[in-house]
Amino acid sequence: MTFTGWPVEALEFYEGLEMDNSKAYWTAHREVYDTQVLAPMLALLEELEAEFGRGKVFRPNRDVRFSADKSPYKTAIGATLEHGGYIQLSAEGLALAAGYYGMAADQLARYRAAVAEDLSGAELERIIAELTEQKIEVRSREQLKSAPRGFPKDHPRIELLRHKDLFAWRQHPAAAWLGTAAAKRRAVDFLRATRPLAAWLDDRVGPSELPDDRRR
Repeated sequence: MTFTGWPVEALEFYEGLEMDNSKAYWTAHREVYDTQVLAPMLALLEELEAEFGRGKVFRPNRDVRFSADKSPYKTAIGATLEHGGYIQLSAEGLALAAGYYGMAADQLARYRAAVAEDLSGAELERIIAELTEQKIEVRSREQLKSAPRGFPKDHPRIELLRHKDLFAWRQHPAAAWLGTAAAKRRAVDFLRATRPLAAWLDDRVGPSELPDDRRR
């Protein structure tokens, strides 16, 4: 299957799911999800694989075991790429991300050491500035309220030191181009633009070496 974008039915599917997040709605519209949402995502991932690695689609069901929100289904389809990157479609449009989302304790220690070091810290600042010029936001999901232990409150990169993860993000509002192959071009442009950030994180932070039960 050639990727030709997501049809309007894909956005309408998620608009409906936001209003009626129930098994009854999902069952009644499962074919729409399979053919208009999932199938285009799989086609896109297949076309991106040669450059960005194999893609993996997240399951549509939410894990509600430890959540106050018991709605059973995610209101977006998301996929990760083997060599880094995240693609998400929802009723809001196309979202793209790249970086480290949720660092383990050992990763966070290496990240802070690299941010504090003059050469690597300045390099990260330059990368972020270049992405900002391209209207790509670099953010964190969670920040400390004050300086992390062992770092001065007046450190020149204190804002970066307070981050608990770091990733680039761009949200494209839903528009006519989303139903065309131009959606692939937007994804490719973003993934290429964010390679310096991904490389900095891979080189300075890398994967966690802790067992799963000790990463927090």
